[in-house]
Amino acid sequence: MFEVKKQFPNDFLWGGATAANQIEGGFNKGNKGLSVADCYSFDETLPKENWSDLWKQMKNNQVKEAQNLNSKLYYPKRKGIEFYEHYIEDIALFNEMGFKSYRFSIAWTRIFPKGDEEKPNKEGLEFYDKVINELVKYNIEPIVTISHYEMPLYLVTHYGGWKNQKLIQFYRNYAKILFTYFKGRVKYWITFNEINSISRHPFKSVGIIKENNDNLSQESYQSAHYQFVAGAYDTLDAKNIDPNNKIGSMISFQLPIPVSCHPDDIIETLRQQREALFFSDVQVRGEYPKYSNRMFEALGVSIQVTQEELKVIKENTADFVAFSYYMSTAASHDPSVYERVEGNLLTGGVKNPYLESSEWGWQIDPKGLRSALNLLYDRYQLPILIAENGLGAIDTLNLNNQVEDDYRIKYLNDHLLQVLESIKDGVEVMGYTPWGCIDSVSASTSQMSKRYGFIYVDLDDSGQGTLKRFKKKSFYWYKEVIASNGEDLSE
Repeated sequence: MFEVKKQFPNDFLWGGATAANQIEGGFNKGNKGLSVADCYSFDETLPKENWSDLWKQMKNNQVKEAQNLNSKLYYPKRKGIEFYEHYIEDIALFNEMGFKSYRFSIAWTRIFPKGDEEKPNKEGLEFYDKVINELVKYNIEPIVTISHYEMPLYLVTHYGGWKNQKLIQFYRNYAKILFTYFKGRVKYWITFNEINSISRHPFKSVGIIKENNDNLSQESYQSAHYQFVAGAYDTLDAKNIDPNNKIGSMISFQLPIPVSCHPDDIIETLRQQREALFFSDVQVRGEYPKYSNRMFEALGVSIQVTQEELKVIKENTADFVAFSYYMSTAASHDPSVYERVEGNLLTGGVKNPYLESSEWGWQIDPKGLRSALNLLYDRYQLPILIAENGLGAIDTLNLNNQVEDDYRIKYLNDHLLQVLESIKDGVEVMGYTPWGCIDSVSASTSQMSKRYGFIYVDLDDSGQGTLKRFKKKSFYWYKEVIASNGEDLSE
């Protein structure tokens, strides 16, 4: 009864994760519509510190230019790594690594190009039909994210994004098509990727353009409420269509920790934790937490809700919790006293003097993953999926067409050792799908040179390259880890 589990479960979902808007390409194929991701251009002449700023905010003139299909600007996410054409080759490589699962997203604009159509786009369904069949062929469990930073642009320009209640029904129609069409082949679904990212980058999360809104917090949390309702309807509809379906809530959780033992730093850490966990609290517990009253008051937010919406949220909660973890975040009530984190760390925070940093200034904290897993499991008592974890780095393809990415192996190995420690702690970890199992366009900077994958893709920041795939050293390392069910990890 009280036996300590000392190894990864036999049914552990080893795999990897990607997003449609970062790998698929083919933006003008198969009757696909434009998405918010298609609005992000890349200009390597800009100072690097400005690249992530372009991601966090979007302006009207940028959206207008993005709709000009004759624009001279380069939009990397429209090209991705051409998974649309290479999916058979790429899935075969995933199988060679031994993947038990593959977390990927479906592009909403492939199924409903504008988002408000009555009938789905047949060509889009047929593409994902082939992708999922390929996964099933290799006994790779699909884990599908329904919306991953790529809502239809038409829903932004004509409806104002998720602040409009009408989007609940548009999204519900879309999700029901997926549940019906892929019934029996997809069991695990994630409603919204990193749903708590709304406050940091509202355009790609909920389709809100900051310069069009006087109270961004008001519009953001109203949009979040409508996503909560839509996600609850996902759970209801998914189980009505197939009782075996499992619906997950996903947040970005970079584990805020106090930079010192000053009482005010402790309080600031609690505030930041609640700011992130508010979103999963609603989706998992089925109601707005009491602390949200004070949070909304401080932000000047007064969201509109109906009793029917609250009832749907209450009665249709998530089956599992998914989260992304790349780093921890040191919190201070007075950040000016400390050195700020470097690079394009979107979550902000101050520098932790005990941690090393990646080339992009993201601080590396494997033990923070163990702490995050324990915190989430203690809070929710549900199976947990580590939906994203990884190291962005500049990889060099040598003369033998190999990448000696020992730095990535160390990062992943050290984090997986802490996952095992959390399992010994009693946490029910259901799987590990590190980000991006194959190189892809960076979500934050639209670079290709910020690489995460086990598979190198020959493509540069300006979109030039052969698109050939090459196995990195980490490819073979991860293959051994999976084959041994984690027993080959290095202490």
